[in-house]
Formats: sequence, C-alpha cells, structure tokens
Amino acid sequence: LGDNQLETFLEAIKGHEYWCDFFYVEVMTGLRRGEICGLKWQDISFEENKLQVKRSVSVKKGGGVSIGETKTETGVRCIQMPPSVAELLKSKKQTAITEWVFPHFQHPEQPISPASAYRKLKVILKNAELPLIRFHDLRHTFATMALGNGMDIKTLSAMIGHISSETTLNIYSHITDTMQQQAAVRIDREIGGTNAEMPEPPPPK
Repeated sequence: LGDNQLETFLEAIKGHEYWCDFFYVEVMTGLRRGEICGLKWQDISFEENKLQVKRSVSVKKGGGVSIGETKTETGVRCIQMPPSVAELLKSKKQTAITEWVFPHFQHPEQPISPASAYRKLKVILKNAELPLIRFHDLRHTFATMALGNGMDIKTLSAMIGHISSETTLNIYSHITDTMQQQAAVRIDREIGGTNAEMPEPPPPK
C-alpha cells in the first residue's frame, strides 16, 4: 500500500472493533500472518516495550489450527514495539480473558485463525475500495515504510525475521536502489548547488 492507501486502510480498520487492533499491530511490526496470530501475553514486556516472536499458527487441512515453530530459525526474535503499539496492547491486556493476544471469537482458549485474518482483510480492502493485496503485502508495506524512514537493512532484516540481510536486500532492492539515488541527489543539491529532480520509488510489482 502506498502512503495515501495506507492512510485509507488505517481509517477503514477503525470500523472493525476487534480487527482494528490486529491490523494496526501488523502494519506497525511487519509480522508474518501466523506469527501475529500466535502472540501470547507472556511474549510481551511492557517494561522494555519489547515483543518476542516464538511460535506460528497455521491452518490444518480439514479445518482448525495448529501451533508450531516460526518459518525459519531467525523467525524466533525479539523486536522493539513502537510506542503506539505498546500503549494499544497495554490497554488491550486490561480486558484480556485468555493467554492469546488475539483469541478466537467463539473459542478464546484458541488463537485466531490465519484464514479468518485473510478473509477479513479482503472484506476491509474491498469496502474501502483499495487494491485486493495479499496479507503478506502488509508485511511488505511495513518494510517499505521502515526503509523509507531511515531504518537500515540489517535492523530491518532482524526485525522481520529474514535469514540474512542479503535476503532483505534482494526483496527490497527496488526501494534501496531508489534510496541510493535519492541520497545522490541530496548530495548534488547540497554540495553541487543543483536543482536535480528527486527520484520516486517505482510502483510495487
């Protein structure tokens, strides 16, 4: 989602009481779908504003969910929560009735299903007249936003649980290439005194 589309999406989720928190945390952390569904309150330290990713929820064949390990070894990680996410979750915990941060509606002893999250995303996008992106594209939206606001590749790679920084570079090369071009133009403007045009990132594929 581009900047304007992201703004529209964040406004749209406000109309969905339960899912509003879920999708806000997703956009602000870039967790995989199974990872955000698998969050437990014990994974969160409000003293340090940190969140640990320890497990992943997947959909079973024939229905139901299974709880297992993260996609990769580096998927097990600790990330710093943005202050707004920490405040949101702190408030949410006050009314929590289960160990899961995002429990199943009718069976709160179980986590929310990744399939339910996917279906709800499509409904919200359609109603808001936004592109019908994949859930994984919310993760890409976060990463693009993080890079655009100055986060370095190594930090981003660790935060989203990639095997290596090289993996992150390969996936987001279209963004990092533009960032280098923009840096070159800033130098040209500052030192060379030119009025060079600032390049814009290409549209997502």
